[in-house]
Amino acid sequence: MQPNNLKRAGLFALFISFLTILCWEIHLRKLGNKVSFDDNEALWADKRARVYQASDKATIFAGSSRIKYDVDISTWEALTGENAIQLANVGSNPRLVLTDLANDENFKGKLIVDVTEGVFFSEESFYDWRTRKKIAYFKDRTPTQRFSFQVDHVLESKLVFLDQDNFSINAMLDNLHIPSRPDIFPGLYFPMGFTLVNFERQSYMTPDFIADTSQQNVVKGIWSYGLQRRLAPHLSRGKLDSIFYSVKVDIDKIRARGGKVLFVRPPSSGPFKEAELKGFPREVYWDRLLTFTGCKGVHYADYPATANMICPEWSHLTPADAVIYTKSVVKALKEEKGWF
Repeated sequence: MQPNNLKRAGLFALFISFLTILCWEIHLRKLGNKVSFDDNEALWADKRARVYQASDKATIFAGSSRIKYDVDISTWEALTGENAIQLANVGSNPRLVLTDLANDENFKGKLIVDVTEGVFFSEESFYDWRTRKKIAYFKDRTPTQRFSFQVDHVLESKLVFLDQDNFSINAMLDNLHIPSRPDIFPGLYFPMGFTLVNFERQSYMTPDFIADTSQQNVVKGIWSYGLQRRLAPHLSRGKLDSIFYSVKVDIDKIRARGGKVLFVRPPSSGPFKEAELKGFPREVYWDRLLTFTGCKGVHYADYPATANMICPEWSHLTPADAVIYTKSVVKALKEEKGWF
């Protein structure tokens, strides 16, 4: 083939690729999809690097998925005048992040930890491996990876189709409708509208999900499967005592450097709430956690504004209710807990 022919073939292939991507992007936007960032190791590491701000400049959040949905970062920052740094990870035990920060001699800030009992009081949670991977990535980041993240940030902020959590081949295969089979776990394949992630790592539901009970029922079905099989952590007294002790050791390390730690218990509702009340009596878990560690806490059930909040799929708040919840937490921290 002549050089000119090769050049024309290359340009034609480039044009077809560009046209295909453009059509795919337009199609996704016409379906109502919004820009969402991949909640991957690079994004987590970017936030992890920000924890060294002065304690009067930022609060760090650790937890599982509830705190990612329930704390509205823009509301927090507007009310407090400080940054909110989100380090929570979906389906993962926050004790991993607590330990990481406790062992970091340079961390001397304020940390709020979300207590979702079924995750917090467990020996191994479903996605703990992801959190370990994120922590390792942060510690070993190369200059090339940092530069790549900055490029990715610019592109992801403009293009819907780059959302790997929803529009990669694997993600779309996961969302194929496969009939349920008896005694077979249906998988953690949540509707696309259930989770969008902004650059600050706040997760939020789409308006379509909030209005569509069929999508909500898909998520409820996933929760129901788990609730039917495990209402309590099944930990021996010795193992539970070990968890309390390890948490206190980590907190004492942070306090020794001048840092502060506080626990929050976000809302749940419906069968999820009933199962948690039965499987994790407050006096055995929440109350003892505060007493054993000497930390203060904000439990949603103690405040009228949040005590009876309804989660569409029993476990996470809508963006509108996240604003209300955040305001309630900030008020409690200001008026009762001496946080600021």
